Amino acid sequence: MAEDAGLGDRVTFEVAAAHDFRGGDYDLVTFFDCLHDLGDPGAALRRAEEVLADDGSCLVVEPNVSAEPGENIHPIGRSFASTSAVLCLPAAMAQNGPHALGNHPGPDALAAIAAEVGLHSWKLAVETLTNRIYDVKR
Repeated sequence: MAEDAGLGDRVTFEVAAAHDFRGGDYDLVTFFDCLHDLGDPGAALRRAEEVLADDGSCLVVEPNVSAEPGENIHPIGRSFASTSAVLCLPAAMAQNGPHALGNHPGPDALAAIAAEVGLHSWKLAVETLTNRIYDVKR
């Protein structure tokens, strides 16, 4: 599709694990609704930190739900909780990593994992009804 759109000289696609993709000096590394699904989100964030340009950012999109289950008693919270139990947690557990976060670990848990690997700035950039979008930097 990239070739057909005339972008073949500027766009490439590769399949790689989040912790060992190639390249470097990226201005932007993105995680769209997936960081919480990884068994080792720290390894993915560590690799992102390694390949970011000096002033690069990670754009992290995560569900807009609370880490406190009682605060998620509304239609969107219920939907995310059920999805977490049947998709997010099993996916992370199957990867045998150090984490199985589910889709609502909360920003503090993710920010702590990011800080462990050198990404100390975790700022909410945009919040929608269903997602929180974070700007994450060194």
